[in-house]
Amino acid sequence: MFKTIVSSFICIVILLGCRDQQNTEPKDATALALPELTFNEANRLVRLPLECLQTEYPNKLNQSLQDSTHLGSPKQLHPAFYGCYDWHSSVHGHWSLVSLIKQFPSLNQASTIRNKLVENISRENILAEVDYFNMIGNNSFERTYGWAWILKLTEELHTWQDPLARDLEVNLQPLTNYIVAAYIEFLPKLNYPIRVGEHTNTAFGLSMAWDYAVVLEDEALKNAITTSVARFYENDADCPMNWEPSGFDFLSPCLEEANLVRKIYSPEKFKKWLDKFLPQLADPQFQLEPGIVSDRTDGKLVHLDGLNFSRAWCLYGIAETLPQYAHLKQIATAHINYSLPSIVDDNYSGTHWLGSFALYALNTAQ
Repeated sequence: MFKTIVSSFICIVILLGCRDQQNTEPKDATALALPELTFNEANRLVRLPLECLQTEYPNKLNQSLQDSTHLGSPKQLHPAFYGCYDWHSSVHGHWSLVSLIKQFPSLNQASTIRNKLVENISRENILAEVDYFNMIGNNSFERTYGWAWILKLTEELHTWQDPLARDLEVNLQPLTNYIVAAYIEFLPKLNYPIRVGEHTNTAFGLSMAWDYAVVLEDEALKNAITTSVARFYENDADCPMNWEPSGFDFLSPCLEEANLVRKIYSPEKFKKWLDKFLPQLADPQFQLEPGIVSDRTDGKLVHLDGLNFSRAWCLYGIAETLPQYAHLKQIATAHINYSLPSIVDDNYSGTHWLGSFALYALNTAQ
């Protein structure tokens, strides 16, 4: 009897010990399922650009005036891209509509999406946008953040197998041509890359421009980007991730650079480069907490929601190129899960742009 009691006690202790050990072990790599862009989520996200593409005010023009002839309302100055608070947000709002309707042709507001695309991206409107760039003092307008989103919009139209896409791409072509030429002219003049967490980040712009150049087979632009990447980033090492994020970041300077370089280099060359640039990413126990947003009504503080989405697309991209970095997907997913529930609210400071960042991150989750 005593032996039976002792044996039972030992078994219980062993079982409890096993349970405690299970609780302290690292979570399985599949603990967080990859986020999925579902039909319902697409209908939720599409509301954001639809509600702002033709909303003229409030508006931030980011304009440098040469004289009184440069004055005008947002719609007068930018008949295609006057909504969504600022020019670049309007551009990527149009990209969001194209991306969503391309993936989900039967969206609840599909006809409204098509109508707004036709109204805004007309040949007349796009030629007026080109005229704005050609005005004295405007050649650096939206360099290079807005430039990059124009190329992303063109790329999205080019890969959409729909008659409407062909018409819109033709209409957009004069502005696309201007941006490509501006990029090729500007890059050799840029002696040093811009390594910030906001709009002017060089790596972000080059990454999107590279995607366009590959899809559209633009060899001149590809060569300009390849040369710039070698000049700017080839010898970089020990990027200070522990300095990130800054309070207003919506891009990670370190991760955006890595995401760009992976597209240019072979996987083998990229792995060697990454081992020097961000060696900590190779550790399966690597951790990176999402950016914490304290006030989503503040137009700058809410940038950190955008940072969470942009970090996610960079981390997914690195894991796609280097399968041994699959553990980064968990971190990417955690970043999306933190910010995605909060972007559809009444705070225009975030809703005018965050839908595009969420969509771009979801599109890269694989």
